[in-house]
Amino acid sequence: MTTTASETTGRIMGLTGGIASGKSLATSIFAELGIPIIDTDAISRELVEPGSPCLDEIQARFGNDILVEDGRLDRHRLRQHILDQPAERAALEAILHPAIRAKARAQATAAARHAPYVLVVVPLLAETSVWPAYRDWLDAVITLTAPTALRRKRLTARPGIDARQAEQLIAAQVDDRARRAIADYELVNDRSPEALREQIIELDRCLRPRDATN
Repeated sequence: MTTTASETTGRIMGLTGGIASGKSLATSIFAELGIPIIDTDAISRELVEPGSPCLDEIQARFGNDILVEDGRLDRHRLRQHILDQPAERAALEAILHPAIRAKARAQATAAARHAPYVLVVVPLLAETSVWPAYRDWLDAVITLTAPTALRRKRLTARPGIDARQAEQLIAAQVDDRARRAIADYELVNDRSPEALREQIIELDRCLRPRDATN
C-alpha cells in the first residue's frame, strides 16, 4: 500500500490482534518510537473502577458475585462467565463498548494534533459487533498475527490459565482471516522480539510524514 506524507500526518491508526499475539510488545515498541498509544483495554479498566456508572451497570446485570470484597470488578470471574455463557457477551459489550469508543476517539483526536500518527489498540476490532463503529474514524488498520500454536503456548504460560481456558479464549475471538480482511498492514510475530521490532521500525518509516524521517 502506497502512502504519502499528506496522507499520514496526524492519522489515527487501529492496531488489533488475537489474544497472546504480542500486542503489549508491539505497542511498547511503537511507544519507544514516540507514537502515542490509546489502549482500549486500559480505558476499559478505568471505566469499571468502583463507583463508576459502568461498574454499577455491570453489577446490576451480572450480580454481586462479579465483585471482590473491596468492591472492585473480579475480571477473572467475569471473563470466565462470558466464556461459559457466550450469549452474555453482548450484554457486557452493550454496557462497555460505547463508553470505550467515545473515550478512545476523544483521546486519539487530541493526540493526533501533535504526532505523526496515533495508535488505537482495539483487540476485538475485527469482530462484526465492533468494527462498524470504528471504521469511519480510523484512517487505517494494522493487524498483528501469530500462529495459533504459539499463542496457545504463550497463554498457558500466564498465571491462572490452563489449556482448556486457553482454547476457550482463542475460540471466543475471530480468526486471523477476519483481522486481515480489515487490515491495511500486517505484522507477523512468530519469531523473536527483535524480529518484530524490525518490522515495526520499517512500518513506522512508512507511516511518518517524509520530513519526519529525514
